[in-house]
Amino acid sequence: MSKPAISPEDRIFLVIVDDTEEMRVALRFACRRALHTGGRVALLYVMEPTDFQHWVTVGDLMREEARSEGEKVLQKLAAKVNQLAGKVPVLHLREGNRADELMKLLKEDPSISVLVLGAATGKRGPGPLVSALTGKQLGQLHVPITLVPDSLTDDEIDAIS
Repeated sequence: MSKPAISPEDRIFLVIVDDTEEMRVALRFACRRALHTGGRVALLYVMEPTDFQHWVTVGDLMREEARSEGEKVLQKLAAKVNQLAGKVPVLHLREGNRADELMKLLKEDPSISVLVLGAATGKRGPGPLVSALTGKQLGQLHVPITLVPDSLTDDEIDAIS
């Protein structure tokens, strides 16, 4: 199944939000590519599911706190994306396993054109999501992946994007 050709303004670069250095470089790269190609950035924040089932009220409170934190993180990053890319990003907030929710979003939203992931270059490896998506789940993807090494400086990212 091939995707229909999309116009530059419909091109969406998806970045998975977390608190790593890899995400920072992926976000900058996606913003610069969106700016230079007329596309947009989308951000996906995935809340880990709460495993607190003893008291429903406590579990609900924990889930609401996690959602509130996710919304704050997305709003902060949205301002940065708007500054770097010149457009407000598309925001996605989900609960579940990060890789599973990413795959669901990619299937649900055909406007996502490129998945931009930061890759750790240290001894710990590229990161669990990069490893998962470039391994067994690679065949399930229907969008290209751009891997951005976390060792790149802002100037280097700007020069290549």
